[in-house]
Amino acid sequence: MDIILSGILTVFLGIFLLYVYKRRNTIVYYRQGKWWLTWFSLGVITLMDELTSIFYAPAEAFRFIGYNAIFFIAFTSLFIRFLSTRMVEISEILERNKIKGGGVYSFSYIVLGPTISFIAVASIYLTYILTASISSVSAAENGLALFPILSSGKIFFALGIIWFITYLNIIGIKDNAKFTCFIFIVAMLVFLNLIFSSFYKADQSNWITMLTSIKNSVLQFKGYSFPVLYIILIGSVSSCILAYSGVESVIQSAGYVKSWRDIAKAYVFLALTVGIITPIISAFVLSSKIDFKLHETDLITYYATVLNGIPFGLIVSILASILLTMAINTAFVASSELLEKVCERYSLTWLIKTNSKQSLYRIHLLNGIIFSLVVIFTGGSQKILAEMYAIGLLASFSINMLCLIIYRYFYGTKEIPEYHTSRTGTVLLFIILFSCFLWLSFNKIYGMILWLSFTAFFITVGLIIAKRRAPEIVEIHKTDNPMDIILYISELKQENINIYFVRSAEKYFEKQSENDIFINFYLPREGTPEKLGENHFRLQVFGYSLIHNIIAILWAIKYELENKKITIHFGWPMSSWWDRLSTTVMIYNITQLPKMFPEFNFQINYISLSK
Repeated sequence: MDIILSGILTVFLGIFLLYVYKRRNTIVYYRQGKWWLTWFSLGVITLMDELTSIFYAPAEAFRFIGYNAIFFIAFTSLFIRFLSTRMVEISEILERNKIKGGGVYSFSYIVLGPTISFIAVASIYLTYILTASISSVSAAENGLALFPILSSGKIFFALGIIWFITYLNIIGIKDNAKFTCFIFIVAMLVFLNLIFSSFYKADQSNWITMLTSIKNSVLQFKGYSFPVLYIILIGSVSSCILAYSGVESVIQSAGYVKSWRDIAKAYVFLALTVGIITPIISAFVLSSKIDFKLHETDLITYYATVLNGIPFGLIVSILASILLTMAINTAFVASSELLEKVCERYSLTWLIKTNSKQSLYRIHLLNGIIFSLVVIFTGGSQKILAEMYAIGLLASFSINMLCLIIYRYFYGTKEIPEYHTSRTGTVLLFIILFSCFLWLSFNKIYGMILWLSFTAFFITVGLIIAKRRAPEIVEIHKTDNPMDIILYISELKQENINIYFVRSAEKYFEKQSENDIFINFYLPREGTPEKLGENHFRLQVFGYSLIHNIIAILWAIKYELENKKITIHFGWPMSSWWDRLSTTVMIYNITQLPKMFPEFNFQINYISLSK
């Protein structure tokens, strides 16, 4: 009976997925001289990374926290979905700042500057290197699980997979996306049959084990102080975070889609697929009567064999190799987007030269070499690679959340009116993620050493390159001089002068008179604001905080323009009450200025642009 029902399910699902696959513009579309991915194809490409974690993450989680992994893999899935809402918010912020792709690197660059951005590059690129390495090794382990072979043969098999994906990326994103979506259809058919068979053949011991996992996971929090409870929670989530590696690849690949809304849809797609499939399969596998120590590297494949016999186990074994191979593809796609943004910013045009298929073939070849070397140096050990993996992942998550907190603190929601989340929730996310990072750093020394080595390397090389090629060098030459402001005001016949300190996005320049002076302070990495008139001055923020730069200008005006009556204007915070509350420090500093400059008039006012 189960075979008949499974066959019916497979036929109907296969017809539906093929219909979706064949529809026009479902996968890619051509516009403005470029092939773009749809939200569906982007979701599928990144799903291949996140979904394939199931072939090694449950065994890793069980090794650290035992049967409690059944509960915490599901709990971590909800946690990751909460995190993905912040990823959508970041993608909107990047798009508002006219940045496409680059993920944590681009975001950390505009918020915290070049040095921290190199740490972000090291963290996320390390994640992609280990994604490719661990996936290639796991593909070899699962694909050859039913065939006896020497360990050296598995390494060669893993290297062969890496170079096949290198070729797949060199032929271009269009063919890459179509091939990946076809694999997705096959994968869904097999996984849903695996889930259906698990439900149909589950016995009482499976359900008892699952319920016991939930009960023990909850009961372990009783009778302990908060610090101990928090450490238990952090350790459990850290042990399961590998089950959802790849979630950051969506925002990292944003340069392949037209809008941040596609990013939002891709994250919803992941929540409804891998966010459900991974906890269900993990629960059935970990509640089965399997010797996990003997099958750490081929757990899902062996479970499928026990469940439905050797033929089905062979199908899952082949699928595991294919899916893990496509996870390597995700690492190639996302890492090439990352390195492209770095090379664009520092004018390393020779590395980002494309072929006729719009492929960054030189970056793909470089990735193929690096991924292969990591597999060789680690001897193809899945255990070592897994221990290294999560460090970079959590470091990149932590940097993203820290940058989002800082950005929202200074800018509120004015620049992201369509989609924004609770800052309190973001702060909690950062605390948990950074705690997980610290926990793994102390418990997985291999990962910490590798992360520190990569970070030191990228900071050293990055700062050397930035010293000569940083785009800030060009922007600094565009800045106005404070003396330009004084000379301009001194030439005005009017005695009453209004000086407006405004943000680049504010359009007060539309209502101006001859005695109105507008000043923008800006960071060179954000680009020089457009000069909108002779009375508009753009000044670079030097050294100290913004308020110190404002004070320096006011002191110069005070001593050089004693014959003028100066009125200083500051803008009015226009975000929600919670966002306005975050400007308290700045407002406090502004209210101290009349004591320092009693000869000036000060106003915090709102200028209507509707009249």
